[in-house]
Amino acid sequence: MAAINFPSDAIRPSEKPEAECPGDSGGGNLDLELIELLFFAYRDFVGEADHILESIGYGRAHHRVVYFVMRNPGLRVSDLLEILQITKQSLGRVLKQLVDDGYIEQRPGPVDRRERLLYASDKGERLANDLSARQHARIVRALATLPQEARPIIRDFLSNMIDARAPGAPAGQEG
Repeated sequence: MAAINFPSDAIRPSEKPEAECPGDSGGGNLDLELIELLFFAYRDFVGEADHILESIGYGRAHHRVVYFVMRNPGLRVSDLLEILQITKQSLGRVLKQLVDDGYIEQRPGPVDRRERLLYASDKGERLANDLSARQHARIVRALATLPQEARPIIRDFLSNMIDARAPGAPAGQEG
């Protein structure tokens, strides 16, 4: 499992949430129902991809690397470390496997030849797109049961869950 680097100002378990939580499910002010739903939704969202990755000897860290490299061709290793918030050692092991197996290509930077820029190979793009297509299908199935105006609300909810100050946060998250 990859080591995760949490920001120094991350909420500590002893800190109390600032807002009251609607839908209290017996945990004081904690919305345990939504917390539990989020746990299970994430489990199932990544589950199918996990099985595919496992069949080729990979895990979630491999998926994240291939995904972000495919989405950001020419991504610097240092930027990928910030996005994933994992240790250099953890990334090094995963990246080596992906490069050795032909999913990721490393190229020197145009100005600083020591800089390593990452690109998904055709094989890497196929893998990332296959995994993303399966996750997309799950999202489409979930949205199909909701009114059309639900997607922007869900997008806002998920965006609001992201720490906009975190490196690699999607654009438009601040505010």
